[in-house]
Amino acid sequence: MFKHEITILKDTFSRLLRRHAQTNLIKLINKTHPADLAIVFRYFDDEQQIQVFDLMENPEHTIEFLVELDDTLIEKLLILKNSDRIAKIIKYASTNDQSYILGALENDQAQSVIDLLNAEEQEEIEEIMAYPDDSAGSMMATDIFTLHQNTTCSEALHTLQDQKDAEMVFYLYITNADDILVGVASLRALATTSGSTILKDIMIKKVHSVRPETDQEEVAQIVAQYNYLAVPVVDRDNQLLGIVTVDDVVDVIREEATEDFLQMAGAGKDREILLKSSWENAKTRLPWLLASWVGGIIAASVIGAYENMLESIIALAAFIPVIIGMGGNIGTQSSTIIVRGIATGRIEIGNEFKILFKELQVGLILGILYGIMLGIFANFKFIETDPMIGLVIGLSICCSMLIATGVGTFTPLVLRKLDIDPAVATGPFVTTSIDILGVLFYFIIAGSLLNI
Repeated sequence: MFKHEITILKDTFSRLLRRHAQTNLIKLINKTHPADLAIVFRYFDDEQQIQVFDLMENPEHTIEFLVELDDTLIEKLLILKNSDRIAKIIKYASTNDQSYILGALENDQAQSVIDLLNAEEQEEIEEIMAYPDDSAGSMMATDIFTLHQNTTCSEALHTLQDQKDAEMVFYLYITNADDILVGVASLRALATTSGSTILKDIMIKKVHSVRPETDQEEVAQIVAQYNYLAVPVVDRDNQLLGIVTVDDVVDVIREEATEDFLQMAGAGKDREILLKSSWENAKTRLPWLLASWVGGIIAASVIGAYENMLESIIALAAFIPVIIGMGGNIGTQSSTIIVRGIATGRIEIGNEFKILFKELQVGLILGILYGIMLGIFANFKFIETDPMIGLVIGLSICCSMLIATGVGTFTPLVLRKLDIDPAVATGPFVTTSIDILGVLFYFIIAGSLLNI
């Protein structure tokens, strides 16, 4: 939906809620696409959200709506609901959607809902929920079917017509007599091939599959690289457990990007930070900002150590914010480029030094350019001061930007080698180290050239 349509929909809901027009609200809810309803839902206050949710009568529509929401919103909506209603709702959901919704609830409430399902459903849900969070197993759909490799295309088409509940039938997964995944065929290939041809003759034998423990980000990279609509999940014996579909992968890409940006900004990695209370929000950001606080104390100590120099040439103090600001900005740019490159797979193991050298070249070019401009400005601005002031400022800016690109590039690469999420290298950690080094080199250069 376009922005103006969302605004109109939001205003309509608000007007009907004020009038307590329940009949019209139910009609509007049923006519609104679940994804659009989830967007509008975030504009309501707590009371309005509960009121709208209580009016949702269609279980299938409700489940599609719930999977569009964040964990915190799901928990807030369902925490006061009895287990019977939740069980009736999730009965219409796929196994991975059931797992997602139950995973947002407290353990006791989730278990009470599971106990109301039949034995087969309980087993499937518990199996999915047993996989690690953010893994292929936790997000895979198990409502799939396979075909034997000796099945003819006409038989496969007839079988396909009976699989109304199967997930993502654009791909046909083909197995041998031992139920091992041996190939995949597209629906297009099946429909355009002679009915007497067996699947073994049209299938693609090289299948890109993942294990249930595979991280969801790796699954997203496979889908993005090969433009797949789904990726099969197999066990150690290469037997098909389920598939991860492209619609789930899109959500993964969005979630991972959100986490990375939050970490780069030093705001933790909680994707639902906007839904947290002020105190929870502050607690999340407190440790990240501690690095900036410590760095600021160190930078202040460095400046204090060169107090006599600042008293001799007061003009030096005027350029400290520029030195710090330029270095911090280019360092953040470099680290953001590197973290994004790692996330998208564009930076591979083995080409780290090439990337580092390239970013250092960028830092040197920009450092020389801005160093010349700022040096000329310093000489004109403080014309009565030592004429070497322009050279000091120019060299300092150049060094600061060169160091910043080095730190911003090197740190994420090192963290990746150490198996630490590279996104944590940005934000306060990179900028703080750049501030300290930038100020330190500024005074070292000033002390050497100005003979103070």
